[in-house]
Amino acid sequence: MSEVKRALTARQYLEQLEELDTNINQNLELLSEMKQAAMNPGAIDYSKERVQTSLSGDKLGSDVTRYVTFDEKINAEIDRFVDAKNQIISEIRGLHVNNYIQVLFKVYVQFKSIRQAAKEMKKSYSYVIELHNKALALFEETYKNLHYLT
Repeated sequence: MSEVKRALTARQYLEQLEELDTNINQNLELLSEMKQAAMNPGAIDYSKERVQTSLSGDKLGSDVTRYVTFDEKINAEIDRFVDAKNQIISEIRGLHVNNYIQVLFKVYVQFKSIRQAAKEMKKSYSYVIELHNKALALFEETYKNLHYLT
């Protein structure tokens, strides 16, 4: 069966940046935990009699390899995030309506709430909600077939 790509709403499309940012931050936390685990291999009990030694159980080596591989994956995610962010900024600026650009940039690139954006724009909250909705409508009208960036 072939999968039909479903077009996204402007809101869904623009919200991808925050999702990518969240994923990267979560992976950075996991990477930090992996590093801590690799640095604390645990204690060796010398009181027990050793019968056999095996080099195949090199836990530190495998932990470091997993850490480096995961770090490379995160760097690739960061590169995709930067590309997606630049694309979205360019598309937002392509609307050529200053108030629309401001509200979409603050909400979807800087991850601010509409209330915060209203305060920074020195406009009423209800007016900025209206601006936001009109900006999303213009974004959808301007950019057809919005899709997932990754």
